[in-house]
Amino acid sequence: MDVFLLIRAVAALAVTLGLIGLAAVVLRKFGPEALNRIVSKRRERRLQVVETLVLDPARRLVLCRLDGEERLVLLGDGRLLDWVPAGAPSPSSSPSPSTSPVAETQPEPVV
Repeated sequence: MDVFLLIRAVAALAVTLGLIGLAAVVLRKFGPEALNRIVSKRRERRLQVVETLVLDPARRLVLCRLDGEERLVLLGDGRLLDWVPAGAPSPSSSPSPSTSPVAETQPEPVV
């Protein structure tokens, strides 16, 4: 009789662990992305992170889109790299031909 109780306890444990594993697989497959899709269908967001690039452990470049306009932000040094689309007038008074589309601030080289 004790053997049957042991088999029943092991079977209950196996079923419980199987259900936990199944829930983990379902949440990995349909978890955050599915929730984001459901939320974003209800309301279109104005601010989106398009891409990120890690430069070093202290700095990161983030390309953000706000109301259809993209901006490049350098995180870590507290600097903003102003990105102007090609063909658009520059926010400065008069653009020079040698002006690049990105107004860069060169960081000090790391030795």
